[in-house]
Amino acid sequence: QVQLVESGGGLVQAGGSLRLSCVVSGLTFSSADMAWFRQAPGKEREFVTAISRSAGGTDYADSVKGRFTISRDNAKNTVTLQMNNLKPEDTAVYYCAGSLSPGLPREQRRYEYWGQGTQVTVSS
Repeated sequence: QVQLVESGGGLVQAGGSLRLSCVVSGLTFSSADMAWFRQAPGKEREFVTAISRSAGGTDYADSVKGRFTISRDNAKNTVTLQMNNLKPEDTAVYYCAGSLSPGLPREQRRYEYWGQGTQVTVSS
């Protein structure tokens, strides 16, 4: 059984930082591209960032470029999202996702595996 477990969410003031982690089990982690998506209240879930299985490639939504950094440790089956200079509009539930499809997909339908989500709230 594949499990993705996120942690690290919380409440932070605008301009602050948070670090999200996602630990994956039941999956050959090094065979999956990993991504973070988020869903704000009343909005559709959206792509945030992705990292290739070898960590050789990354992709970022324009809204987070320069502020967020994705990384992974294949030895620990973990993908991490470092979020700096947080803004109130970053408030959302953040989901970790894994895809066996190569190419750093942005489409949700290409991700087979999902975590339960972790809440990030940024106050102004």
